Amino acid sequence: MPANATASALSDPAWMRRLLIATALVFLALFLLLPLVAVFAEALRRGVSAYWAALVEEDALAAIKLTLIVAAIAVPANLVFGMAASWCVAKFDFRGKNLLITLIDLPFSVSPVISGLIYVLLFGLNGLMGPYLKSHGIQIIFAVPGLVLATIFVTFPFVARELIPLMQEQGSEEEEAALVLGASGWQTFWRVTLPNIKWGLLYGVLLCNARAMGEFGAVSVVSGHVRGYTNTMPLHVEILYNEYNFVAAFAVASVLAMLALVTLVAKTALEWRFGAELAASRHK
Repeated sequence: MPANATASALSDPAWMRRLLIATALVFLALFLLLPLVAVFAEALRRGVSAYWAALVEEDALAAIKLTLIVAAIAVPANLVFGMAASWCVAKFDFRGKNLLITLIDLPFSVSPVISGLIYVLLFGLNGLMGPYLKSHGIQIIFAVPGLVLATIFVTFPFVARELIPLMQEQGSEEEEAALVLGASGWQTFWRVTLPNIKWGLLYGVLLCNARAMGEFGAVSVVSGHVRGYTNTMPLHVEILYNEYNFVAAFAVASVLAMLALVTLVAKTALEWRFGAELAASRHK
């Protein structure tokens, strides 16, 4: 059978391809674009002045600031952890390696609400370490440290799970060659390992940051919903919505939506600009 005939036999009919594409477009329009348009339409329902007033309100500014602070702490922490865990898993064989991989995936299988509850049981006033922390004047639950810990927990797989398969496929031949030529461990990391994983690392950081800013379940449990102090943007949106202040709720939600869009654009630009180099590094 000629090659063109074989390809024609294996390809889907044109009507099927069009049907699948149309189905995907309708799904995206209904479940992604339509809710996004609804958020901005509701936020601007009373005009730009009401929209801006909702954003510059004191509690809203505090929620935005706290969200950025928590993300600014959690993302670098997971960056360091993800790189260290990926290095250990991909470059070394040791007892407990499978257990480490399982623990890395733990936040994907545990509900964020349950993880927040665990922190309350550990660090709350009546928790396991509560009396000790209280005697030393340390407050974790219903304070910023609790928000940071909860956010770190739910986001730490993203960098590690992006880097582990990448580093496993690359192998350790280049690092071994650098060590044989006299490079130190830090020189090998900075000049060999990091350049090979930099785009995968950036991709993981983008995903980690997006989840950190949008996390609701875990931080809701440990925050105490103290308005202006421990409310991140998702929690502030919930409070405003429950108070029937819909314009303000959707105004703050639109900020989260814009941050998500910026992350999506950055992710798309990263895949477009450096996709070929990332693919080459994966198959090197």
